[in-house]
Amino acid sequence: MNCLTRLLAIVRKEVRQLRRDRLTFGMIVGIPIMQIVLFGYAINTDVRHLRAGVADQAQTQLSRILVQDAQASQVVDIVIAVPTAAALEEHMRRGDIAVGLYIPPDFGSRLQHGTRAAAQLLVDGSDPVILGAARRLAELPVQYRSLTQKTTRAPLFEIRNYHNPERRSAVYIVPALIGVILTMTMVLFTSVAIVRERERGNLEMLITTPVTSAELMVGKILPYILIGLIQVSIILALGVGLFKVPIAGDLPDIYLAALAFIAANLSMGLLISTQAKSQFQAMQMTFFFFLPSILLSGFMFPFDGMPLPAQKIAEVLPLTHFVRLIRGIVLRGAEIGELFGELRALAVFTAVTLTLAVLRFRKRLD
Repeated sequence: MNCLTRLLAIVRKEVRQLRRDRLTFGMIVGIPIMQIVLFGYAINTDVRHLRAGVADQAQTQLSRILVQDAQASQVVDIVIAVPTAAALEEHMRRGDIAVGLYIPPDFGSRLQHGTRAAAQLLVDGSDPVILGAARRLAELPVQYRSLTQKTTRAPLFEIRNYHNPERRSAVYIVPALIGVILTMTMVLFTSVAIVRERERGNLEMLITTPVTSAELMVGKILPYILIGLIQVSIILALGVGLFKVPIAGDLPDIYLAALAFIAANLSMGLLISTQAKSQFQAMQMTFFFFLPSILLSGFMFPFDGMPLPAQKIAEVLPLTHFVRLIRGIVLRGAEIGELFGELRALAVFTAVTLTLAVLRFRKRLD
């Protein structure tokens, strides 16, 4: 009986402690809700509404019907129209589109005779899911009343797979892993920085020094920038050495993109650090930030396959922009200037979160 009484006393103590720790209680409730919503609503492997471009050099009624049928399939959304296939390739390299529909000048003749494919699908095959969706589009049944031959011997589309012709998953996964690993390590390292100073009693000593809040924050960030760049070098070396990942872009562009992403994650870690009361809470908040980042950024699931509300949330996350940057540079050979919008988004995120962290830290000093 005494053992049961002591056991119940411990249970009541733990329940009261959980009730006081609102962050832990929020994690107990929030993580299952987040997982269910993300996997059940936002994550979709049946990809539709891929951003696509069209180069219609035939400019006939038949070619316009083909474009309308492709749009009606809901596999692609035609967002741009350009004059040539080279222009489609350029937009694909910049990440503006995932699929290009090229209709040659002799489209009607090809369709009539059926000896070869009537049109081409240019596909960013770095993502196997997108390539699979394009294959579904290639099987699109198209019939034209003006033709006596309803079906053709040759397929309607010839698929041209860009950037990952061997369809190796490592080529697609390894570059984005740089962002995932940096998110996990950089945010975690800095999220415990201020908390650790407080728990060790060093924060009171810093208050008496001339160091300002901004100087303290920047001083906390700088050492980890070098650590992050070392991690980038290790991942790139292993990716090339072990998995034969081709690097189509320039290394300076890769490190510049990584530098912007590291700064964004470190500033987020500092903001978490000023909010958390203990290192355990800091780790909890880091996980709460990391989970949607990895699921909504396009690392695991195609970004175009997510519903619009999920895409809007993903646009706030730094990993979303870095995945576009790193895959654009490494796989498609894009230059950093062509992806300036993603770089600007990371800079804005860094400025906002670092400012909030400095303001929050000043309140703590008061």
